[in-house]
Amino acid sequence: MNFNIRKAVPIDMPRVHELLTELAVFEKEPDAVEVSISDLQNDGFGKHPAFECFVAEVDDKVEGIALVYPRYSTWKGRILHLEDLIVSQKMRGSGLGTALLDEVVRYGHQLGVKRICWEVLDWNEPAIEFYLKKGADVKRDWDVVHLTEAGIKNYIATLEDARI
Repeated sequence: MNFNIRKAVPIDMPRVHELLTELAVFEKEPDAVEVSISDLQNDGFGKHPAFECFVAEVDDKVEGIALVYPRYSTWKGRILHLEDLIVSQKMRGSGLGTALLDEVVRYGHQLGVKRICWEVLDWNEPAIEFYLKKGADVKRDWDVVHLTEAGIKNYIATLEDARI
């Protein structure tokens, strides 16, 4: 199978959005994707891009993505966060995931980052095995913490109430 890994461009974002939705369904959160195609285009390709995206093309169709952005560790310094590595269901096991992860690692190395980090659901054993085989350290003793948009609003409201 011939495929091409390249940096995404704005016209890739409709297909990227489809893959994000496919991932949300796989992760049992079919209604979780709130970001729009326009958001992806504006946030990734504006004056100050919020992320970098790599795509895997097979027969001129995007069948996988890896979306990354910079972070900073107070212990390590500059790090790269891999938000999503997605391969379309029909292309899993084809080598696209490895090729995308390879590209992310090369990119992080070029940036001089001290670590590349990401999350994986504890029930997604195929992904965990994939990452372990690549030499990743799966931190089973850490919990991911999110403060959602609603949580942020509630937090702010509590702060404002405390000032009264």
